Amino acid sequence: MDNIDISKIPASTNPRVPVPSHPFRHAVPVQLRFNDIDMLGHLNNAVYMTLFDLGKAHYFPEVMPEVVNLEHINIVVVNINCNFFAPAYIKERLAVLTRVDSISVHSFTMEQRVVNVDTGEVKCAAHVVMAGFDPATATGLPIQQEWIDGLCRYEGRDLRVKK
Repeated sequence: MDNIDISKIPASTNPRVPVPSHPFRHAVPVQLRFNDIDMLGHLNNAVYMTLFDLGKAHYFPEVMPEVVNLEHINIVVVNINCNFFAPAYIKERLAVLTRVDSISVHSFTMEQRVVNVDTGEVKCAAHVVMAGFDPATATGLPIQQEWIDGLCRYEGRDLRVKK
């Protein structure tokens, strides 16, 4: 699938889909496979998690190539909440949109959406919390300053939660 020009994705017209507080700047096209489709002919709900992981796997190295080393990752997903708005079908052109909303000392929140790139229809939206993590000790860590700086720079605003 070709790269996605995020500026050409229409806005959602579904009144149940919250308007994003800030624009999305990152999109990854996805290709659905036959085994992603359930007996009703639409994308199985469990597949959305893998699509969101794909979005994160592209977002971080593209946003902060000098910081992110996927072999030595120091952040982990600690919470995901999904809202399903419309079924997705195998022949639709879909993309995962990803952005960071805010950063606190030990975690940051993201929003991700699976959207039809032709219509702007939001299929599913997720709010994700990721936390700093030390894999050697299996304990939490503060978010490193280089992550904070890189995410703020890419998103074009100060993401740090004000106390």
